[in-house]
Amino acid sequence: MSQLRVEKLQELMKQEISEIILRELKDPRIGFVTVTAVECTGDLREAKVYVSIMGSEQQIADSWKGLQSSLGFIRREIGHRIRLRFTPELTFELDKSLDYSAHIHELLLQIQRDEAAKKEDTPAETKEDGEA
Repeated sequence: MSQLRVEKLQELMKQEISEIILRELKDPRIGFVTVTAVECTGDLREAKVYVSIMGSEQQIADSWKGLQSSLGFIRREIGHRIRLRFTPELTFELDKSLDYSAHIHELLLQIQRDEAAKKEDTPAETKEDGEA
């Protein structure tokens, strides 16, 4: 299958799954969930849906359980919205890249604060004796 077609289909699935989670799912356990990517196999039989979930550990666990229980509904909706010979088998994967990037950003800010504090602590350089 054409790689361009697979990429277009992945992007379409990402948009449709995001829309389904946002508007169609009525599960109160599902909180702030973002679909970050979809990866399909070459034959379009399977698709991994990468999601990022924000909140406390308990909210993340509850949202994860809600997503897992709604897999069948989401797959059926994808089958209705996207005309394919076979509707891909969906699996959810937790995407930690947003958490990782926030951690890196915090480390960079800490380094910047440390360097600013170090500049304030060091006295201005004075000329050595014997120089004019």
